[in-house]
Amino acid sequence: MNSSSLHIESIGQGREIVMLHGWGVNSAVFTPLHSALSQYRVHYVDLPGFGHSATIEGDIDSWVDAIADRLTNEAIWVGWSLGGLVATRAALRYPNQVRGLVTIASSPCFMAREEESWPGIPPQILSDFGKLLENDLSKTIERFLAIQAMGSVTAKEDIKQLRALVLSRPIPETTALVQGLDMLKHVDLRSQITKIEQPWLRIWGRLDGLVPRRVPPLMPKDEQRYQDLLLQKASHAPFISHKDEFITGLVSWIETL
Repeated sequence: MNSSSLHIESIGQGREIVMLHGWGVNSAVFTPLHSALSQYRVHYVDLPGFGHSATIEGDIDSWVDAIADRLTNEAIWVGWSLGGLVATRAALRYPNQVRGLVTIASSPCFMAREEESWPGIPPQILSDFGKLLENDLSKTIERFLAIQAMGSVTAKEDIKQLRALVLSRPIPETTALVQGLDMLKHVDLRSQITKIEQPWLRIWGRLDGLVPRRVPPLMPKDEQRYQDLLLQKASHAPFISHKDEFITGLVSWIETL
């Protein structure tokens, strides 16, 4: 583990927040949120091998450990998509550092498990991405960006904005993309999430093509600790397509802690 190889951009003053992006992109995707979150001390993390961060060998725990090693203060961890999986694992692994958890368009188990009636990404799609990675890195990322915006009324604009933000930094390392895909395929935190004791806000897009609308009802319920915010017209990137609604919900929740 080499946490010093992580690129973390820390902006603002106040309550500390850690922001983790999804697969195939980097923390520049959160640039549109900078001014809206300026009343907090926000740490925008490039996950290992993405953006300006170097790769780190190992599994999801290696990533979590590296981030937690750099950001030791108590903070609210916010993760989008794959970043939500990492943040959820951090909440379980470092309960004293993760003051609150926010997952955005994220599932504790991304891959569909038909034998268990668990909704998710069909295994074939993840396999296809793995094969495409070997042949055309840029095309793989482009296709994934398109899937993330699919379903949104503003899909074309969303894809254009995502692409511009992502390409402002180096494209991801192939090693990191393979690691991330492996996490999406194999990490399953469903049996562990009932142990999360921190306040937890789960933000969903009803039109999400990667985390089906059948996932939220299957999540553990605890009105004292867990809250769900469903954005009716959003897909997989609600902080891009429905920024104002997203920010209102996020900030309102943070202020209750």
